[in-house]
Amino acid sequence: MPIDTQHVKLSTGTLTLAIESDHSTYTPHDLFGFAERRNPKRSFLFVSKVLGRHIPVAPSTMRAATDTLASLVPNDLPKPLLVIGMAETAIALGAGVHQALSQRYPESVYLCTTRHPLYQPLLVEFEEEHSHATQQVLHYPQSLEHQALLKQAKTLVLVDDEASTGKTFANLVQALKSKGLGAFERIVIVTLTDWSGGQAANSLGTNVQSINLLQGHWQWDSNGNPPPDMPHVDVLGTGEWQAKPEQDWARLGVSAHTLPKIVVNTRVTPNEKILVLGTGEFVWPPFLLAEYLEQQGAKVKFSATTRSPIALGHSIQTRYCIHDNYGQGIANFLYNVIPEHYDRILLCTETPQYLLDQNLVQALNAEVVEFYP
Repeated sequence: MPIDTQHVKLSTGTLTLAIESDHSTYTPHDLFGFAERRNPKRSFLFVSKVLGRHIPVAPSTMRAATDTLASLVPNDLPKPLLVIGMAETAIALGAGVHQALSQRYPESVYLCTTRHPLYQPLLVEFEEEHSHATQQVLHYPQSLEHQALLKQAKTLVLVDDEASTGKTFANLVQALKSKGLGAFERIVIVTLTDWSGGQAANSLGTNVQSINLLQGHWQWDSNGNPPPDMPHVDVLGTGEWQAKPEQDWARLGVSAHTLPKIVVNTRVTPNEKILVLGTGEFVWPPFLLAEYLEQQGAKVKFSATTRSPIALGHSIQTRYCIHDNYGQGIANFLYNVIPEHYDRILLCTETPQYLLDQNLVQALNAEVVEFYP
């Protein structure tokens, strides 16, 4: 039975939520707000308060969410584990879940999906049908050790910020099966919220378990108004930027998550207000930097630029419209950042500094941190 019902009015209709789970210490208010997507496929968006993507969040808050999710994963999963985080929103979420799980399951490898192929062998291509950017790829792991873990994996752990229908997970699993990698003994879906009513797990067959902080279902009632225009962001490719495999942090597989070398050159003063920003898919190493600075006594928030087009209003109060720093020629955005609230803003990038939108750098008065100069 629902324990909470909410009605959210947007310009294109009304979203009704029924929260059914009672196993979590998190409330809906703790986890998300709402906004209007500039996307005709789905008019609404759950804006996470723990992801560090659309709303700046303390690293400790984000870490608490990933640790809590990992703690709900059973202890008896067949080994090895293949953990996959979904681009772009859940890349850091997946990495955090894997880092916590690796304490119990050292025989595991983490891969994130990407919209930036690295001129390395691709494992699969698949679609996220409702997304603003539908195409995604998963690379074949780079190291022999990770390749062996992939081939031997008996448990698949899929991590995303939410599950609505389960179609994206089903598309990915089907793509893995087409490569001879679908014979998993167990599959675990890990999300902050599950709105699928069990459909996400059921679509993947038997021996599938859903782990989440909240679950329920939603109903969308359109009022017939057209959605805001959506910019062109559905691009899969490398653009002007090409990463070096030796600088990879998850697209080509990782089993141990270590502090980036850049932390040795970063100093803070007690209670200094610092905003650390990732860029696009490059969020996990910047998050580790932000977490380190918070542990050194600074008051840190973490967020990131994104290709997700969202209208102003509700949980989206400010917006910078910028060009992407990967050279794909698409629109990117930065939400809910007010520069005056911080003593320093660190804009972190895996691409060269010259590819960043210089208008954004100036508007934020940001210190650019090139992780791979």
